[in-house]
Amino acid sequence: MKLAVISDIHGNLQALEAVLTSIDDEHVDKVFCLGDIVGYGARPNECINLICTRQIPCILGNHDEAALGTGDIENFNLFAREAIIWTTSVLDSDSKAVLSGLKMTMSVNNILFVHSEPCQPKAWHYLISQADALRAFESFNQHICFIGHSHNPLMFKEPGSKRRIINVGSVGQPRDHDPRACWGLYDSNEDDFKWIRVEYPVRVTGKQIIEAGLPGFLADRLISGR
Repeated sequence: MKLAVISDIHGNLQALEAVLTSIDDEHVDKVFCLGDIVGYGARPNECINLICTRQIPCILGNHDEAALGTGDIENFNLFAREAIIWTTSVLDSDSKAVLSGLKMTMSVNNILFVHSEPCQPKAWHYLISQADALRAFESFNQHICFIGHSHNPLMFKEPGSKRRIINVGSVGQPRDHDPRACWGLYDSNEDDFKWIRVEYPVRVTGKQIIEAGLPGFLADRLISGR
């Protein structure tokens, strides 16, 4: 099977639409989402609706949880907190119902899907180093664990094994200094994975953020991919 894995859409409808077009071009068998559909961007309801329309299985991200008022935002930076407060105020009842139904993890065909990391998914820790990965490998048994959260495409291999932890990067707010939207393509027959980058109208998204009254920094960072 060919699987597409997306994460960290963050209310960026233009990026999500571009990524889904790219996914369609690859003729994948299934798409999975690792959460954070909302937060930062100005089109949270539209992004949730599109994920639902496409019937994409999705798990809960920390911004999704925070937007429901059930997550702690004390560790969010000023811009993230302001965006979550705004997002909470504009989410419609259907969107809230969708987010409320999301689970923390999902396991399919020997693959684990989790937003942050597999050791303590609800603690929302970042998995960004080899040391982090070594601890994480001890907490799951599946062949591959797909993660998001840090917005940085990364891959870690377990020593002496073919097991991997793969961060698929971010659709809506890349932070690896490449402003293009990012998603992951996995071929289970070949056990092969690659990241795919997609151009989208960044300035349109930025304009929507400004018009919504959200911090200008959230628009500016999309251009630099940081």
